[in-house]
Amino acid sequence: MNHYLLIYHLGPGYLERRPEFRAEHLALAWDAAERGELLLGGAVEDPLDTAMLLFAGEGPEVAEAFAAADPYVTNGLVERWNVRRWVTVVGEGASAPVRP
Repeated sequence: MNHYLLIYHLGPGYLERRPEFRAEHLALAWDAAERGELLLGGAVEDPLDTAMLLFAGEGPEVAEAFAAADPYVTNGLVERWNVRRWVTVVGEGASAPVRP
């Protein structure tokens, strides 16, 4: 199982517009978490301009499909997004464990 980071670059007015779409966004996220696809998700603060969601899967498609369906993306709260494979090497759930 590989790890993929879905990285959101948040647009101007994100905080002001978020309440309108938050319940739908969180429902989508919790559904993905319950299926075991989304491991963690949240915003990066100071400044609040980025959010990251960690997905597990064979390829980036699950993360890409999440972004395509996310109301934060479809309603313009996210200026742009990208998916990056994250090769995790340390920790209980590492995708490619490396020990000394």
